Amino acid sequence: MTPELKERIEKLTQEHKILVFMKGSKLMPQCGFSNNVVQILNSLGIKYETVDVLEDYEIRQGIKEYSNWPTIPQVYIKGEFIGGSDVMIEMYQNGELQQTVEVALAS
Repeated sequence: MTPELKERIEKLTQEHKILVFMKGSKLMPQCGFSNNVVQILNSLGIKYETVDVLEDYEIRQGIKEYSNWPTIPQVYIKGEFIGGSDVMIEMYQNGELQQTVEVALAS
């Protein structure tokens, strides 16, 4: 990964308290896993941003290297990589996601 791409990804993750790198957008997810994450975040009624990796090949490949996580979607809260669809579902079901989000949005 180029230093420029790493800097670009870091800037994105720092600019938004909750950011999802996904296929499609929150209004039109382009895969089931991305849709799962959107549905979970929408159900929490919180503000979050998305980056459509289908529109940017560099980001699509670079984000996997950046997080050392092979799949998309990828969720970042306050610049910290949280996980993908399965992790989000698990965290949502056990109440951990709601707590993590509340702490992030309060600060």
